[in-house]
Order: sequence, then structure tokens, then C-alpha cells
Amino acid sequence: MAVGQNQRNRKNDPMVSKTGKAKLGPLTVAQLSKLLESSTKPKEKAKIQRALNKRPPASTPSPEVVAA
Repeated sequence: MAVGQNQRNRKNDPMVSKTGKAKLGPLTVAQLSKLLESSTKPKEKAKIQRALNKRPPASTPSPEVVAA
């Protein structure tokens, strides 16, 4: 977002905050990991990593053991 823009001219984007920073809340684990790989700033990487740590790990179907 350019500095000095009037709020009336700003388009609302649900994925960006008022200051222009990305919102990480609605992203999935896959999207966050892709974003982590592509980001270069250490501060952004730390923020994305914290968001990933808050999420529960992706549930993988465990092999069912049949007791016969």
C-alpha cells in the first residue's frame, strides 16, 4: 500500500490488514509452509513459524490394527 493513500481509495482485502501486512489466520498449514519457504525476512519467517506452531499438526490417517 502506498504511503499517504486516502482510506476512501483503499480497496478492502480480507487477507491484508489496514497497514498492509498479511493476515496469517485464515491460511492453511500448506499455504503457511509455502509462504515460509518464499519469505526472505527473518521477522516474517518467525511470524509464519509461530502461526504454524499454533496450528494442530495435519492429521494423517493411521493404519488400523485389526486384532483377530
